[in-house]
Amino acid sequence: MKTIASHRKIVASADGSGLLSQAGGLLLLETIRVTGLDKALSGQLERWRPSRAVHDPGKVIADLAITLALGGDCLADIAMLRAQPDLFGPVASDPTVSRLIDRLASDPARALKAIRAARATARQRAWALAGKSAPGADGELIPIDIDATIVIAHSDKQQATPTWKKTFGFHPMTVFAAHGAGGSGEPLAIMLRPGNAGSNTAADHIDAGAAALAQLPKHRRRQVLIRTDSGGGTHEFLSWLTKPGRRLAYSVGFTLTDDIGTAILALPSDAWSPAYDADGQARPGAWVAELTGMLDLNSWPKGMRLIVRKERPHPGAQLRFTDIDGHRFTCFVTNTRRGQLADLELRHRRRARCEDRIRAAKDTGLTNLPLHDFAQNQVWVEIVALACELLTWMQMLALDGPARRYEPKRLRLRLFAVAGRLVRGGRRLRLRIAACWPWADQLTTAITRLQTLPAPI
Repeated sequence: MKTIASHRKIVASADGSGLLSQAGGLLLLETIRVTGLDKALSGQLERWRPSRAVHDPGKVIADLAITLALGGDCLADIAMLRAQPDLFGPVASDPTVSRLIDRLASDPARALKAIRAARATARQRAWALAGKSAPGADGELIPIDIDATIVIAHSDKQQATPTWKKTFGFHPMTVFAAHGAGGSGEPLAIMLRPGNAGSNTAADHIDAGAAALAQLPKHRRRQVLIRTDSGGGTHEFLSWLTKPGRRLAYSVGFTLTDDIGTAILALPSDAWSPAYDADGQARPGAWVAELTGMLDLNSWPKGMRLIVRKERPHPGAQLRFTDIDGHRFTCFVTNTRRGQLADLELRHRRRARCEDRIRAAKDTGLTNLPLHDFAQNQVWVEIVALACELLTWMQMLALDGPARRYEPKRLRLRLFAVAGRLVRGGRRLRLRIAACWPWADQLTTAITRLQTLPAPI
């Protein structure tokens, strides 16, 4: 069938003026301003500023974070900002950016400490501005999820090695603070590791946990629930979590051993209670029970409870040798004394949302580490964390409803990628967004909300 509709020829020319692409990036600029991230980075990175340098290292790092938040995946993508000085201000050249990364990588321990200190300062400010929308503001525990992920390398980069998944690359450890059902989550730590790093290495879990706690505002550090998969179910890590004076709650996956299997078989049928689905309703074909009193747990931290989940595998699922009587069993341990078993198990299972946060980080620069040296990529990973935080803080302070849960791809499509015209008049600059843009009102409302917030003194 032939169409009779006419297609007008569109002639393209590169002679426009006053036009901006990525106009929604103003949201990120305002987020940096109100959280004081610009001042914090400038102060912390001052030692890396050469004499008579034009560009502030703090602004260069902030510009790189904006670049990744807008969808960039290499240092050279900062040209997207450089081409629009009216919106993003003066942006360093590619050689200047590369030299700064080299200087930071020459002393990675001190550089990472400086950037993390700036992030912690800005986070405290962001959570204070968010008020009741901030994690932990309702008095509930703040879930902190620790998980490792694979980052594939396509070239022979420093410390890229074969991974346990038979791939080649790196195996970073990530830590995210969950914002609950109404929001997304923000990275507290992303620790780069070689590809052959273990999944259950206690020292790495401890280092990641300590780095994450240091990122939290001091008055929230005892309002924390640490969640991990069975990789964190080690004596060393659980002993660190329960060190006297630390006062942390935990919910940690646990390996199913022969002793646990024997205890499961000894459970009477009335010991099992229905498990809950994601909405908190009884889930058909799934049950939970407690095994604490049926096992010798004297070598483990005092007060540790062992809870097991039983469920019928979905049709077509391949059974494992640990499955008993056609059911699949999983275990976790916790030091929470109160609450229904089904509630505790559902709370632990919500740790899976960490996978969404990891996916968002990989969509914000973590998919491919663009540099060769390991120390350089450590700095890059820190900038990835900063970019993810900018997105989350912006959503927490400027958006509401479903928009607070938008992942980076949707934010870029609906809010960031819109074009605008910058108009000067009356000693003011006005960003004009097309009235026909479906999310124009949402964008302008979000920008106004941020602009009404004061910057830290």
